[in-house]
Amino acid sequence: MKVKNKIAFSIVSFLLVAVICGTLFLQGIIKINTPSIAQYPVRGVDVSEYQGQINWQTIEQQGMQFAFVKATEGSGYIDPFFTLNWEAVYQTSIIAGAYHFFSFDSPAQTQAENFISTVELRSGMLPPVVDIELYGPHKNNHPNAETVRAELDLMLNLLEEYYGVKPIIYTTQQTYALYIRGYYDEYPIWIRDVYFIPSSNIEWTFWQYTDKGRLEGYDGEEQYIDINVFAGDIDKLRTLTAN
Repeated sequence: MKVKNKIAFSIVSFLLVAVICGTLFLQGIIKINTPSIAQYPVRGVDVSEYQGQINWQTIEQQGMQFAFVKATEGSGYIDPFFTLNWEAVYQTSIIAGAYHFFSFDSPAQTQAENFISTVELRSGMLPPVVDIELYGPHKNNHPNAETVRAELDLMLNLLEEYYGVKPIIYTTQQTYALYIRGYYDEYPIWIRDVYFIPSSNIEWTFWQYTDKGRLEGYDGEEQYIDINVFAGDIDKLRTLTAN
């Protein structure tokens, strides 16, 4: 084989391998951020209607020690599987909490009312979670930071007043930089980073490290399940719960 042909073949082979690896990486098959069990032994899931009916005993048997269940979104939406999940998860030893998907398009007051009317206060539950991330048209047209923080402040305060604990803020790297960084240091942060290890500048309490997890025990349209780690041991996790 001539030198030029060898070089061309090497370049094509390299590009082919790069494309394959990149595709597998984006599909979550190749992972470079999987945290070790030794470093983060406490693991859990977060679920919504997309996981369908869940056998929580089966989830528990696979080592999941905590769970966040989607309850509400915006001012009027209630996850159709919330009540079923909320009752069933409490039949296990899994430490559970509920989360709300924050809307930029409706008032924080009515969003908080929607969550509070849906999620009863239970002793031993994890703090309520406010999931703030860019969605739909807001991905390219970011809402004003001061306006967002004013509404988020109100919702967080209303939830803390009702549940007696500081809510957890779930955020992506992008929304953290836009709205959270430097303003909510007193709140537990649940960071999403499914590709890389979170920045050392973020003091996180929970880390959603994959949205391509596979477990037994659910039958929804979504074949994957989100898996998270907690920054501490199980006793430390229990200190976050409501009394």
